[in-house]
Amino acid sequence: MTGDYSGQPAASGAAPSDETALVAALRRGDEATFMRLVEQYQTAMVRLAQVYVGDRAVAEEVAQETWLSALKHLDQFEARSSFKTWLFHILVNGAKTRGQRERRSTPFSALGEADDPDGEEGPSVAPERFMDEDGAHPGGWLTPPASWEQLPEDRVASQETRACVLEAIARLPRNQASVIRLRDVEGYSADEVCAMLGIGVVNQRVLLHRARSRVRQALEMCLSDD
Repeated sequence: MTGDYSGQPAASGAAPSDETALVAALRRGDEATFMRLVEQYQTAMVRLAQVYVGDRAVAEEVAQETWLSALKHLDQFEARSSFKTWLFHILVNGAKTRGQRERRSTPFSALGEADDPDGEEGPSVAPERFMDEDGAHPGGWLTPPASWEQLPEDRVASQETRACVLEAIARLPRNQASVIRLRDVEGYSADEVCAMLGIGVVNQRVLLHRARSRVRQALEMCLSDD
């Protein structure tokens, strides 16, 4: 796996003191500490890697390679970001490289519609949902977002709704999918996501807005009574 281990991702705040002890334990070969970290991060790592490589088995390989690379390069961890951020930064770099390699080996005939990695393929919301210049309120909502306040709470929080959200995320361009998965599914902060993905604050905000807009549209269809 290729990756930058000595150049840390942009810091999102000083690493807490307990992280110093954590990294020291890993450097000593503390198996219990390592297994606790694997249990804590493995699922999220596989999910994020799958955004770039598609196949779950390959995503699991990328996650495994990430752990091996992180342990191998522990002496290059400088604590300018959290260990978690550093770990996910390695994962994303490796997943991108593996994804590019997988796509190069895929026959052109097997590819579906082009996936714009920058997520700039079109407007976040369909233009036809807004009034044109001749309308009473040019640029205003013609078909506003549906309100879910009157829906039963158990329906909004159901497994079916969650499945709809995850399916919508899976259809997003890769950069949008990675940002919304880290922010809204895994619960990481904006600063952490910027460091993990190596992107700027404005870019992160734009990608998240586009992703949330598309996921909301998918949810509208799932939760509609039609």
